[in-house]
Amino acid sequence: MTSSSASRKAKIQAATPKSQQRKGANPVVVATVVVVVIVAAVVTAVILGSRDKEAATTAGGSSLPKGASAMGTGIVVNPGAPANVPTLDLYEDFQCPICAEFEHRFGEGITALAEKNQVKLVFHTLSFLDDNLRNDSSNRAANAAACAADQGKFLQYHTATFGGQPLKEGAGFTDAALKSFAEKVGITGAGLTTWQQCYDGRAHNQYVESVQTQSEKDGVHGTPTLKLNGKDVSLNGFTNESLDAAVKAATK
Repeated sequence: MTSSSASRKAKIQAATPKSQQRKGANPVVVATVVVVVIVAAVVTAVILGSRDKEAATTAGGSSLPKGASAMGTGIVVNPGAPANVPTLDLYEDFQCPICAEFEHRFGEGITALAEKNQVKLVFHTLSFLDDNLRNDSSNRAANAAACAADQGKFLQYHTATFGGQPLKEGAGFTDAALKSFAEKVGITGAGLTTWQQCYDGRAHNQYVESVQTQSEKDGVHGTPTLKLNGKDVSLNGFTNESLDAAVKAATK
């Protein structure tokens, strides 16, 4: 090739757009397509994740346990209490170690008030610690307690569950442990079979979820929380004697 021919070829190449010099894909177009695909994948994942979370919160049965009058309400352990006595609401999470200590120190006295019908005692079993501890133990324990309520054993099961709380926070309750609590409080035979079916099928799961949701709406964000006729009871310096005095003052 002569120098003049080479020079002419160089000029032609210089004048020709690079997109025509190379037959490969335009890198800008490729990058744009990749970004669009990634964004679409992220959006899809978020939508699916939201749907999965929504499905999880509505899974299980929608029946109310014995002692609960509606979704979001607590379980009343002594529905026969006179109308003139105050209502005592107790909010607890079965994985809460402070709740276990509270039950150990004051549970017997609180139960005595209900047994004497001096208060209408209402338990709200929460499950917010599942998010903190990354398990589903609070939800399962609350479901198990609701199934025990159907057998007329909520209060006893509640006490047994806190008594059997794992020493290591976050270890959670095993299914076998939750069943053993049912047996411990006297749920046996056909009653135990019914309890097991209730628990395995999560017959009250939507109720359990609704209690957690309602408690948040009511401003309850920690456990234990105690309310007397809807007003917070301070746990600073709390004693059974101080509660007895408050109950007497609130009785009509």
